[in-house]
Amino acid sequence: MSTSPALPPKPRRLPRRPASTLAEKWTRIDGIDVFYRESPRPPADRRVMAHIHGFGLSGRYLLPTAERLADDFHTFVPDLPGFGRSGRRKDMLDIPDLSHATADFLDDRGVEKATLVGNSMGCPVIIEFAHRYPERIDRAVLVSPAGGLHNQPLRRAIGQLSADATREPTRMARVAVPDYVRFGVPSTLRLFRALTQYPSLQRLLEMRIPTLVVLGQRDPLLPHAHRVDEIASQTDSHVLVVLLEGAAHAINFSHPDQLAHVIRLFMDDQPIQNDSQWPGHVRLYEVHRGKHHPRPTSGSSA
Repeated sequence: MSTSPALPPKPRRLPRRPASTLAEKWTRIDGIDVFYRESPRPPADRRVMAHIHGFGLSGRYLLPTAERLADDFHTFVPDLPGFGRSGRRKDMLDIPDLSHATADFLDDRGVEKATLVGNSMGCPVIIEFAHRYPERIDRAVLVSPAGGLHNQPLRRAIGQLSADATREPTRMARVAVPDYVRFGVPSTLRLFRALTQYPSLQRLLEMRIPTLVVLGQRDPLLPHAHRVDEIASQTDSHVLVVLLEGAAHAINFSHPDQLAHVIRLFMDDQPIQNDSQWPGHVRLYEVHRGKHHPRPTSGSSA
């Protein structure tokens, strides 16, 4: 009796309806399958921008902002190993490991230097990347940085996250909850410990690249703006801090038009200006500007 030939392995399936206008792709790095999104037709001369997700999440919630910048920059949005649809590593990643995983991803994509845009935990990952690989980062955009003393202990952070959930768009839950469930409680406890032990402030003050910090005025995970200004003023040149009125923590998801707008201005060394088409309760305010950043013109609304 004849036997049927062995069937070839099934190709890895993507969702029938892509979640993004960015191209959805896979690569394999150090034996781990890594899922990422990329500008579908990136021009060769565009600056590279990679978006780094937060604690327990995939890159999916970063897409609203990343998509708005995909025509201006060669855009990447990876799920770092252990997060989202990417494979897990046997050992749990900490902040230095995640910065190294970011460098490995850029190596795999043939990227020598990039601007990195992070949200929440993605910000200390970027800060560590700048510490380890200063020659490989052009600029840093830190949106709603997390992990400092203001978020300790864990029960306090959980309370802050619970308060933030009521301030985010309801559709955010459809994106975040599956990611958190997939990430799991044991991973959450281990990574939270690593996040709170990471010296974010010290590393930030050591950075010497142009850095934009964007804060949500309604973000319960962050200290008050005057404390942020006090911290930022310890640097003499590289930090620009902007407050977004009406926003909470997940600004990349809730206010993509405003965030993409301020990122473009920052990347082109332009003054921070508001758009007259925005709703009246949404405004950008400059909190701190290092001396090497250009001052706003008289027409600015910052």
